[in-house]
Amino acid sequence: MSTKNVAAGGAPRERLLAAANELFYGEGIHTVGIDRVIERAGVAKASLYSAFGSKDALVRAYLEARHEARKARIMKKVATCDTPRARLLSVFDALHDSIGESRFRGCAFLRASAEGRTQRGVRDACEDARRWTRGLFTELATAAGARQPKRLAAELVLLYDGATVSAQMDDARDAALTARAVAATLLDAATVR
Repeated sequence: MSTKNVAAGGAPRERLLAAANELFYGEGIHTVGIDRVIERAGVAKASLYSAFGSKDALVRAYLEARHEARKARIMKKVATCDTPRARLLSVFDALHDSIGESRFRGCAFLRASAEGRTQRGVRDACEDARRWTRGLFTELATAAGARQPKRLAAELVLLYDGATVSAQMDDARDAALTARAVAATLLDAATVR
């Protein structure tokens, strides 16, 4: 793997986050030492400790940045839709787009959780991401007229997670489209009066 600097010319904090995103997501949090992140970012070790204080804090910042990017990607897709039904199903379209990216390696939060669930920062960042996803599906299910929006949201989260894992482990690049079709069926059943 290349040791070229990422985000050359940016502030040390942004360069460290860019390097962490590339390395942690691509190779794993525990397998990537802090020296590799520093080298990839092209900054001094003191910059890491000045900006984050520790590797754990850098890991949390990396996960928070991934969460913000995912939220933005999903909400951009949702905003293009005219109906509550289309908005709910568009979450799976956003996932399909993500799975189609050449650097897709699965869910960063699932991977981080599997590696460092006992670390408070990792646990908190992963729980925040999960809470947001459940909340979004609940909000969209409510807007779509689901009789039991929390129950439908729980089912949709399972579909979303399953599509992500299937895409990663089975290289099923159409997993989100399959999940979308099942989500449409569940939504229809949940909104029939």
